[in-house]
Amino acid sequence: MSTQPTTRPADASGTFALGGDLPVNRLGYGAMQLTGPGVWGEPRDPDEAVRVLRRAVELGVTFIDTAAAYGPYVSERLIRRALHPYADDLVIATKGGLTRPGPDDWRTNGRPEYLRQEVELSLRHLGLERIDLYQLHRIDPEVPLAEQLGVLTLLQQEGKLRHLGLSEVTVEELKEARTHADIVSVQNLYNLSNRSAEDVLRHAEAENIAFIPWFPIATGELARPGGPLDAASRLHQASPAQLALAWLLRRSPVILPIPGTSSVAHLEENTDAALVRLDDEEFEALTAAV
Repeated sequence: MSTQPTTRPADASGTFALGGDLPVNRLGYGAMQLTGPGVWGEPRDPDEAVRVLRRAVELGVTFIDTAAAYGPYVSERLIRRALHPYADDLVIATKGGLTRPGPDDWRTNGRPEYLRQEVELSLRHLGLERIDLYQLHRIDPEVPLAEQLGVLTLLQQEGKLRHLGLSEVTVEELKEARTHADIVSVQNLYNLSNRSAEDVLRHAEAENIAFIPWFPIATGELARPGGPLDAASRLHQASPAQLALAWLLRRSPVILPIPGTSSVAHLEENTDAALVRLDDEEFEALTAAV
């Protein structure tokens, strides 16, 4: 494993073309943590949130993932404040389909009229005429999937959305969704210590669909004193989080990790993970550790 200094470390993560026509650096940034406690309300230090977003772009991040439900709307407004007008190569993905009655309270709402309202609000809050990647935050079991995706494809035809994605789905749900719409990404819980979505990743890889793992740097017991990540961290002078991100980047070319943070220092550490190169032995050892 080796690293090399650079001013834009995210460039070293490689690129992936969403939908075949929208290239992004694979190591991105997830903007959920820019809000207040419980992913609710304004952050304690909005100016630091702005610094984090601007620093992410300086470090070569070209893919930022957010959602209307983060705040709600707080994260999207902070992104506009920090980065608008946006760089030509910056892709902002957002999500809709959840309501937020209060802190840590998330409820699905896939009614077509609500999804249309969410898209219109996200366009306004982000200051965009078209959202490059719009993801259904959760499939609403009370609304036919064809209706949920139907309104989003209509919004595509109206020029308000470029590409569509899903979040937290099974392989069967992904296959069904693709009978109703062109799905270019899927965002599921997946990390070094939790690979319950391995089948979804494999299907995405086979179909060249972007797989966006949320909670990507969870390391669990692997980072315990004397554990596999702890030993590797001391040997290679990289943090457990950096190793976990490096493992994801090595795991599949369709993986786009989006580590989130509200701290510039933590952001810089996470982004430097793109410089970590795991050799075959190290990758296999971490893969086998769980």
